[in-house]
Amino acid sequence: MVDWTPGYREWAPPGPLSAGVACLWVGIQPETAAAPTLVLPDACTDLIWQHGKGAFVAGPDTGPAPVCMPPGTVLAGVRFRPGAGGSILGVPLRELLDQRVDAADVSPAIHRQLPGSLAPETAMRRLTALVGEALAGRPPDPLVLQAARVLGRPWARTDGIARDLGISERQLRRRFDAAVGYGPKSLSRVLRFRRFLARLDAAAATGAAADLAGIAADAGYADQPHLTRESVRLAGLPPAALARARAAVSA
Repeated sequence: MVDWTPGYREWAPPGPLSAGVACLWVGIQPETAAAPTLVLPDACTDLIWQHGKGAFVAGPDTGPAPVCMPPGTVLAGVRFRPGAGGSILGVPLRELLDQRVDAADVSPAIHRQLPGSLAPETAMRRLTALVGEALAGRPPDPLVLQAARVLGRPWARTDGIARDLGISERQLRRRFDAAVGYGPKSLSRVLRFRRFLARLDAAAATGAAADLAGIAADAGYADQPHLTRESVRLAGLPPAALARARAAVSA
């Protein structure tokens, strides 16, 4: 049973969807005005339904994307794993980079089946069913998924990954552009940054001051200046300011 009270919640997908779906989620804005939310790159793509408007796709981000939803906004979404969104949606993700695109421009079938007039519970069921059908007919590129798993490890290197997969650098880049939206080096940077954010949030949950140097090392950064450059580039804030901003949101 989905909780449709105000707030953001996510949960694991049903087993058949787990190969291509990171999570299912809902986001309900309260009836009072809320501050903008800063969406940070996560190497994922989302298919989102909005009550009263219909479906749209949030393409892969390469930088911070401020989002401000009107009070009472109801969203239901499916978040695709890194490397899975392109095949499931049937469109090269390079075309959706840093964009929010109406579903009618991506898949007329999805647009027709997810009108904004649906009840939220019905929209969530249809989202799940549509993604399941697409995943069965257009499974993700297994080589890209394998590469994404490798690049998700601390200290993973992009050098030689094409050779290890048995394909050329050019072919790997072409397949990444279609399945991820950008190349292996960009994916490695984003996944490393997500590791940093996960460790930052875990430290904040304990109430202790974040050891940014230690977190940077654990996440795979060469040093704290390296982390600072990447944080400014991917989040628009240096690490200390980002830590304060995330702690304020979760407080």
